[in-house]
Amino acid sequence: MTIRVNGDILPDEAVMYELSRLVQFYSEHMSEAEVRNQMGALKTRAKDQAIGAKLLIEEANRLDIQVPDTKVDESVRELIEAAGGQAKFEELLAKQGLSEDSIRRNVRRGKRVDLLVEKITEDVSDPTEAEMQAHFEEHSKEYREPDRAEAQHILVRADSSSDEASKTARGKIEEVRQRIESGAAFEEMAAAHSDCPSGKAAGGNLGWFSRGMMVGEFDDAVFSMEVGELSDIIETPLGFHVIRKTGAEDGSPAEYDDVREKIRDFLRHAKRGAAVSAYVNDLRAKAKIEED
Repeated sequence: MTIRVNGDILPDEAVMYELSRLVQFYSEHMSEAEVRNQMGALKTRAKDQAIGAKLLIEEANRLDIQVPDTKVDESVRELIEAAGGQAKFEELLAKQGLSEDSIRRNVRRGKRVDLLVEKITEDVSDPTEAEMQAHFEEHSKEYREPDRAEAQHILVRADSSSDEASKTARGKIEEVRQRIESGAAFEEMAAAHSDCPSGKAAGGNLGWFSRGMMVGEFDDAVFSMEVGELSDIIETPLGFHVIRKTGAEDGSPAEYDDVREKIRDFLRHAKRGAAVSAYVNDLRAKAKIEED
């Protein structure tokens, strides 16, 4: 799909950038499973935000918002430091086909929009204690500490998508499982046979993970097992697994004081977002948006 904003094509990268920001933000406030369930809505929102960002850039240009050179210099210095110095920064730019001048232009443009957003949201109040408590009471399940498990696994991947390759892979993992049941050390079997990097690096140990972090079939298996139990052969899109559950922790209700600042950040972001959205909607009503 091609999106045009006032005649200019909106790059796909702009939508992906907004999607990555949304996923990162909501991952701090929701479980990985909940974020995945919301992915369709997040993609739609990312598209809308990319269009909004384009409109805000145009409006900042129209208003001729000025950014001091010192602010641009400061941001570029931070980028250079993050890259590991001037030489590495220039090397990185060369690989990406960019110049320092183009980076400075992008930084200046971003800061112009930041100043516009500050102006739009300057009268937005912080959430009150009552609003934060009401949000917590309504969404307490979302802030619950999730169930966790610790497990080891051995993964065998098929060499191809053919039935014969799948049969061979299953036969291999079944033999590995039988050897473990007969007394072979799980760690040694993982190091010798697993196609997962955890095999050679950590004897198949995946460490602790929360419900919803693994692929569905693996997740269902682990959280239905008892500690110490060896699983049947589990097939996932990654291949065939045998799993040993080594630990479990039940989730627990969150205390308001423990998540208070997280709620404050979330509601502040939502309030500011609502103000910016209203402003962008006004711009959008006057703009020409085409999707084909």
